[in-house]
Amino acid sequence: MQIGELAKATGATARALRHYEQAGLITSERASNGYRVHDERAVVRVRNIRHLLAAGLTLDDVRIFLPCLDGDVATAPPSDKGIRVAVERLAVLNERIAAQTAIRDRLRSALHQATSDRIRPVA
Repeated sequence: MQIGELAKATGATARALRHYEQAGLITSERASNGYRVHDERAVVRVRNIRHLLAAGLTLDDVRIFLPCLDGDVATAPPSDKGIRVAVERLAVLNERIAAQTAIRDRLRSALHQATSDRIRPVA
């Protein structure tokens, strides 16, 4: 199937698929006309990649799961390595949330001081 067909079957954009290919997560062959051609197994692989990305993992994190991307990642029992990657990613996300919360609080305070409550922050 061509990249547009794979995109439609998986809900990914053609740009995302090219990015996954550049990252080494999916492969394609080139047809005689130069178009990328993917086999049917790519549908499962791309859906699994998207599932892992939606869970908060990065493309680098997803590489850890390469051996099982052609199976049912969503319901398969997690490996110890997969759990470690997820725990590490969760720690990074928690740090980012804490940093963003601190920034928001500083901005809210600065607005409060600068406007004497004439302007109310949204959150």
